[in-house]
Amino acid sequence: MRTFWANGYESTSTRDLCEALGLDRSSVYNAFTNKRELFKRALTRYMDATTADQLRILDNHELPAIERIRALFAKILQTEAENRRDGYGLGCLTVNTTMELAGRDPEIALMLDRNTEQRVVNLSAVIESGQVDGDISSTRDPAELARFVNAVIAGIRVAAQGGADDATIEAIAATAMDALA
Repeated sequence: MRTFWANGYESTSTRDLCEALGLDRSSVYNAFTNKRELFKRALTRYMDATTADQLRILDNHELPAIERIRALFAKILQTEAENRRDGYGLGCLTVNTTMELAGRDPEIALMLDRNTEQRVVNLSAVIESGQVDGDISSTRDPAELARFVNAVIAGIRVAAQGGADDATIEAIAATAMDALA
């Protein structure tokens, strides 16, 4: 998964995969059929893990909705800081894959769309809860705000991948929080 995440699908060679897995070429193909199938499994694992992490934050009903979203941004910023190498972030495997493959691989695009929709539904529920409780003052539709927050998260990932420093991506998250409050 990390090999695809760091290199992208196209730039990851079979040799890279063999080294990452500690297997020879025939064992890789016997276990995973082909590079694309291995990639789909890695992408699924990444999406499941990332979405589960986000859900743990968003489902923490001990915090007001606005604080859950703030905690989500904090987690994104922490992840970007942890994955920075030589001043550049790895970004997000789903964002990277969207940019690399979604426009030309309908099956991958469908996987990504389903994952995005799941995250938007979860964010939307938290935002709606915050609007009802009064800690989110924006009157925009919760689903629209959820798509906005999701897009900001993707933008933070891309900015970090492009070399934006911590202060820059923190300012992006703070601006998004201002739009909600």
